[in-house]
Amino acid sequence: MNFKYRPEIDGLRAIAVFSVVFYHADFNFYINGISYKFFKGGFLGVDIFFVISGYLITYLILENARKNKFSFKDFYERRARRLLPTLFLVITSSLFLGWLFMMPNQLKNLSGSSLSSLLFVSNFWFLAKESYFADISSLKPLLHTWSLSVEEQFYLIFPPFLYFLYKKKINSIKLIFTFVILGSLTLVSTSAGLPFVGASPSPSFFSPICF
Repeated sequence: MNFKYRPEIDGLRAIAVFSVVFYHADFNFYINGISYKFFKGGFLGVDIFFVISGYLITYLILENARKNKFSFKDFYERRARRLLPTLFLVITSSLFLGWLFMMPNQLKNLSGSSLSSLLFVSNFWFLAKESYFADISSLKPLLHTWSLSVEEQFYLIFPPFLYFLYKKKINSIKLIFTFVILGSLTLVSTSAGLPFVGASPSPSFFSPICF
């Protein structure tokens, strides 16, 4: 199905990309001898991508379901064709360069993160390791795959749930009930992440429950 081009979505993508790039570039500026980090919260650009992805996926599923053209096989095949070739290239290149330049313990960690990335659980792998915000994170070539894993976990749960709701032909009462469920899930998700935001941000950052 052809999706009507939305320039404002590309604008949001640009904001997300630049915010993440500037955050990781670690730009600093000084005022009266005090250092300030440029784009200190730029990592939130990842959340912008999640919102955009959720919007587009919801639209595509409902539009195809309305036309009786939705197929889970086609849906997941399109996701695989879009993501897997690049993922395989990045992992293969990282392992090759790691074999050339890394110490044995570093290569072992890289192998673990490679496998977790292929299984789309790298967010849990990195959550069990050092913090995303630690300096050592710059030495993890596949750290960025955590967001891909969260996205794929979303793809496994949300599309069947959304399609099920659509096929049930929800009336007004069921619709209210559905909004209550979604609102409760949102409240639980937010409540689960808030306790970690200040003292220990990694659990709320990596966990798919806290988005």
